[in-house]
Amino acid sequence: MKDRFSFKPGYRLRACYLIFAFTFLTLFMIAMIIPVIKIVVDSVDPTATGITLWPKEFDFSAYEYIAKSTSLYRPLLVSVVTTLVGTVVGLLVVTVSAYVLIQKEMPGRGIVSKMIMFTMLFNGGLIPTYLTIQNIGLGNTYAAVILPLTLSAYNIILMKSFFDSIPTALFESAQIDGCTPMGIFAKLVLPLSKPALASIGLFIAVTMWNNFFNFQIYITDPLKQNFQVMLRNIILMDAATGTPATAGFTSEMLKSAIIVIVVAPFLVIYPFVQKYFVKGVTVGAVKG
Repeated sequence: MKDRFSFKPGYRLRACYLIFAFTFLTLFMIAMIIPVIKIVVDSVDPTATGITLWPKEFDFSAYEYIAKSTSLYRPLLVSVVTTLVGTVVGLLVVTVSAYVLIQKEMPGRGIVSKMIMFTMLFNGGLIPTYLTIQNIGLGNTYAAVILPLTLSAYNIILMKSFFDSIPTALFESAQIDGCTPMGIFAKLVLPLSKPALASIGLFIAVTMWNNFFNFQIYITDPLKQNFQVMLRNIILMDAATGTPATAGFTSEMLKSAIIVIVVAPFLVIYPFVQKYFVKGVTVGAVKG
């Protein structure tokens, strides 16, 4: 009876590994969740000090202050539109570029791939990029803040790795049936690449939504500024004038509320694309 229920050495090692992995991931998860909880608590509790994980008082005046700021409505619309347009354009550029790179008969394919890899290590720098944007007439336009973020070498390589994982027999069968290269791309490659499209689309959308630096550099018209820039201006203005204190909330509450508002959209979106996101990153990376 004792031998029947005894664990073999291999099972003991596996059990120890699972316990260690579970403990490590649990601690890692707690370390990630605590700052999020603290920010949420600080945004609604005027008495919060240090690391407070549950509010002693509930005060939503900071959120009301932001909601009643009519000057934020247009910047919010700008952020939403630029994020949607930038994500669509970015996915189009990345998928077409990756599809071209998997064409084995394309002349110079290896050189182009190496040039793309090179840009991951070195780039032209801020000043040459700024001068280029201005010289081609994109200054103070939304194209100046969208186009530089649509083409990412990392995203192209990740998408190319996913395309390479598609069986070659499917491409050959489509060609035998008389399908053109663009037909294969639209009818075969894209439908099979939903996980990669979801993961890379999420990367691009987060980058576009958090686009602050490009708006500061390239946009000079205040009416064209996005949500993030205007929220920062509110923080700077209220810190200088003391508006939060007179409005019934502290500066820390306002800062925390702004962080929550900026992060919240993707906290809501992520659970719906999580299964595609995980599959897209792991399959594309492993089989690349």
